[in-house]
Amino acid sequence: MKIFGLLLLFALSAFAEGGEALTGTWVGISSMIIFVVGYYIIATEENYHINKAKPALFIGTIIFLLAGFYYYINGLDSEPLSKELDGLILEIAEIFFFLMVAMTYIETLIERNVFNALKYNLVSKGYSYKKLFWITGTLAFFISPVADNLTTALILSTVLITIEKEKRDFLVPGAINIVVAANAGGAWSPFGDITTLMSWTAEKAGFTDFFFLFPPSIVGWIVTAWLLSLFVPKDQPHFDVAKEKKEEVYEGGKVVMVLGVTTIVSAVLSHQLFHLPAMWGMLFGLSLLKLYSYRLKRVHSTEINIFKSISRIEHDTLLFFVGILAAVGGLHFLGFLDLAAKLYGIVGFDAVNIGVGFLSAIVDNVPVMSAVLKADPNMGVDQWLLVTMTAGIGGSLISFGSAAGVGVMGKLRGIYTFGSHLKYAWTVLIGYILSIIVWYIQFEMFHEF
Repeated sequence: MKIFGLLLLFALSAFAEGGEALTGTWVGISSMIIFVVGYYIIATEENYHINKAKPALFIGTIIFLLAGFYYYINGLDSEPLSKELDGLILEIAEIFFFLMVAMTYIETLIERNVFNALKYNLVSKGYSYKKLFWITGTLAFFISPVADNLTTALILSTVLITIEKEKRDFLVPGAINIVVAANAGGAWSPFGDITTLMSWTAEKAGFTDFFFLFPPSIVGWIVTAWLLSLFVPKDQPHFDVAKEKKEEVYEGGKVVMVLGVTTIVSAVLSHQLFHLPAMWGMLFGLSLLKLYSYRLKRVHSTEINIFKSISRIEHDTLLFFVGILAAVGGLHFLGFLDLAAKLYGIVGFDAVNIGVGFLSAIVDNVPVMSAVLKADPNMGVDQWLLVTMTAGIGGSLISFGSAAGVGVMGKLRGIYTFGSHLKYAWTVLIGYILSIIVWYIQFEMFHEF
């Protein structure tokens, strides 16, 4: 709470300049207090036994209601507020539907017994917990550049909880490993993370420029994974060939996997080639899944109940994203996120861009990256790649600092939490620092740009 208090005081002193910003008014001060208190409750949900979606949704909605009340009692034109909300609703809708379709596919794959079959294949081979730890992490690092970090984290965390449901000394380091690997893998691909996608579409770096982030990304992840692996037990999951039933993928499961890949590809291509929201390609993929379920029922007399799969998704995770994006959008409207523009002129590019990683862990990398892009500092490609990398990888420092982390928290509810992540956060910090060092060697010492 002392840290949050210092952040609050610093933010208020930095923005109490008047002008069009509302940071120095009662609505700005009260909104920041509500945000800090609400975020504290989110971070300590285990102590208060309250789902993180509840305080997130509250702070996200109340900030704009307070802003609307402020405009009303002062007789101000509410058009700026309406315009801000229109853009925010579009942003939230894109993320909401993207996640909804991704989660629906995962639940359908669970229903088709895909993950139980994968678990059987992995465990029946006699792999130890340590080997399973490295297999899931490696898959996360190399799948996320194509599939995106959230979808990758959701899939592999489902595999993790399918392999083992109770052994926390395997599940917690394994979950952190997946989150770090997914975020690090997404950082070196133009569409592996929303932050890289934003930088690419804003033409801050070319398509192939992002591949230069592969060395710092993989070094940071491998070091963190190695440190985490020290805490993973050396024994094997219990497996009795005589008692364990062989698991196989149900009818249509393999086709659903192909449709899932097709959905991700359509989302990426529709956004990059046709400049449509990524969610449009995802919804197209959902339509393919529904059409295939119809064909499966008619031809093979096997039904995939898509609406049942939708009912099983983590709605709390979706509402958390709605609330937190709305809250950060409200602070942006009030003027608090203009801090990025001010700091670049005060402390320099390197310090701010490295600090963005820590800020993205506390707030969220999407609005933080959006604030940097709106500030549009006059930086070279090396610095734009740095801030893209730190915004993406920095979200791993805290369990809910990235979409991947929040998704895994939903899958491993009560196991992978803020507190359990914090116990191993130092391993992530070491990897984060090493990623920056490798970036510095590449771009500042050997001048790759």
